[in-house]
Amino acid sequence: MWRSRWDAGILKAEALALLPCGLGMAFSQSHVMAARRHQHGRLIIEVDEYSSNPTQAFTFYNINQGRFQPPHVQMVDPVPHDAPKPPGYTRFVCVSDTHSRTDPIQMPYGDVLIHAGDFTELGLPSEVKKFNEWLEGPPAAYSVRVHPTGSLPYEYKIVIAGNHELTFDQEFMADLIKQDFYYFPSVSKLKPENYENVQSLLTNCIYLQDSEVTVRGFRIYGSPW
Repeated sequence: MWRSRWDAGILKAEALALLPCGLGMAFSQSHVMAARRHQHGRLIIEVDEYSSNPTQAFTFYNINQGRFQPPHVQMVDPVPHDAPKPPGYTRFVCVSDTHSRTDPIQMPYGDVLIHAGDFTELGLPSEVKKFNEWLEGPPAAYSVRVHPTGSLPYEYKIVIAGNHELTFDQEFMADLIKQDFYYFPSVSKLKPENYENVQSLLTNCIYLQDSEVTVRGFRIYGSPW
């Protein structure tokens, strides 16, 4: 959850220093950086000291929650999924944690789909193939507003791996196979040739791993770590 205060459109440095981010990473910003942002229209941030240790970060910020000023929340009315999009806008649809259970999902109309990880249970090649097929279509299970091509109704489909995509982490897989006992039997028994290039099975999307892509003027960076 983001907790912040705003001052003339600029996030105060002392508030930004306390921000816990949903990815287990917090950021800090000096007053000099705030001045640079005001001058150049850019936000320059430094990684918080706890960013490499999510458990420590959670413990620290959880203990110090009383120091946070309640965030300013603006309530807005939900936009119906089939509402027309204003000219010049780009509509993002963001999902995650589908865990190979995509069949009953009704997807709203949009321009860019971002799946932020955990699209499988264990990262098995069969699960990745099934997810890739879902990215393509067919449209019968989706929202009424779909493209006539028979695919998911998005111009761009961007995917980032999550902690459940075990086979996407080559170092983890190498260590797992060396174990005398199996945490994940179905994964541990895979042969290297079955998972070494498992990302290549994602042919119906843009897969990001420590990389970025620019779509419709928006720069999107993806990292599973």
